[in-house]
Amino acid sequence: MLWSSWFDILPPIPIYFESKVAMLRILIVEDSSVVAMLLKAIFEQEQDMRVIGHAKDGHEGVQMARDLKPDVITMDIRMMVMDGFEATRIIMADNPTPIVVVSSSVDDAELRITFRAIEEGALAVMEKPRGFSHPDFEKIRRDLVDTVRAMAGVKLFRGKKGARPKDVVIHDEIVRPRTNGYELLAIGCSTGGPQVLHRILSLLPVNFPVPIVVTQHISKGFVGGLVSWLSGNSLLKVKLAAQDEVLIAGVVYFAPDDQHLRIKRGASGLMVDLGQDPPCNGFRPSVSVMFKSIAETCQARAIGALLTGMGVDGADGLLALRRAGSHTVVQDEMSAVVYGMPGAAIALDAVDQKVDADKMSAYFSRLVRE
Repeated sequence: MLWSSWFDILPPIPIYFESKVAMLRILIVEDSSVVAMLLKAIFEQEQDMRVIGHAKDGHEGVQMARDLKPDVITMDIRMMVMDGFEATRIIMADNPTPIVVVSSSVDDAELRITFRAIEEGALAVMEKPRGFSHPDFEKIRRDLVDTVRAMAGVKLFRGKKGARPKDVVIHDEIVRPRTNGYELLAIGCSTGGPQVLHRILSLLPVNFPVPIVVTQHISKGFVGGLVSWLSGNSLLKVKLAAQDEVLIAGVVYFAPDDQHLRIKRGASGLMVDLGQDPPCNGFRPSVSVMFKSIAETCQARAIGALLTGMGVDGADGLLALRRAGSHTVVQDEMSAVVYGMPGAAIALDAVDQKVDADKMSAYFSRLVRE
C-alpha cells in the first residue's frame, strides 16, 4: 500500500501545535513494515513530528539511534536479531534517548520483556495501534501522539543500573501527622509511573504496616504485566484488587483494567469496591475517584501520593484528601517524567509535601511508623 493511501484513509486529526514549534524527530524500531507504516502515518500527520528512520530490529535500532540522534524512539519488543529489551538497555547505556515501548500485550512472555525494558530506562508503555477501522483507533492514536510529544522534553543522563543516591535523608520539615495513626497509603500515577512505583516498592520493608492501593493509568491489557513485574522486584505482595476483598497491611492492590477502585469500610475493615461507572477526567480507573472515596472512608487516616503523569486526574481527589485531614504528597518536579498531575495538585493547594522519587519510600515508612 502506498504512503498516500494511508493518509487518505486515516480520519481527520486535530492540530495541537502552532507551526513555529520545533520539529520532533522520531525513530521507529519495529519489525512489522505494516505497523511501522501506520506509526509513520500517525506521527507525520502531526505538524510538529517527523519520522527520521525505521529500524527493522533492535540491532539496527541501536545503530540508527547512534547515527541519527532522534528526540524520541518508539520501540517494539519482540523482534529477531535483537529484541526491544536488549536494544533499550544498550541505547540507555550508550546514548540515552527517551524510549516509548509500543507493544502488543499478547502473552506473558512479551509482557515480562516489556517491563524489563522499563526497568532499563524506557519511559512509557503504549498499546500498539490497531487497524484504522478499529473502534479504539482514535484513542490509541491520541494517547500515543500525546505521550511521544511529552517524552521529547525529558532530560536523560547516563547512569549505572540499580544505583541508589548516596543521600537518602528525607525532608527535615516533615509535616506532623494529623492523626494517631494512618491506615492506608494511596498512590496515583500515569506516564512515567511504572519506574517510580518500582523505585518506591522495591525499597519498602516487608513489614510495612498499612495496605497500599494504586491507580496507574496504563494501556488496556498491560496492568497484569506491571503487577507481575513489580511483584518480582518487591518484598511486598503485589496483586490486582478484587471486589470486596479486605485490605491487608503490607499488600499492594492495583486497580484492574477499566474499573474504578474505591475503598469502603466493612465489618472486617477497609475493603475494595470496584465499579465501571463512567470515566472521570477521561480515565477509568481514575485516581480522583480512588482518592475521593478514601477521603470519605478514611478521613484523616490516609496518605495520598500523586506521582508523575500527564493531565489533571488525581488533583481534585488529592484536594479532597487534604480537606478531610489526610496527608498529601506529590513527586517533585526534578524527579518526575511529566509534571502535569502533580503540578495540577499544587495549583489547587492540595499538597502538604513535595518529595523526590528516590526518597519517597523512606518518607512513607517514617510517616506510618510515627
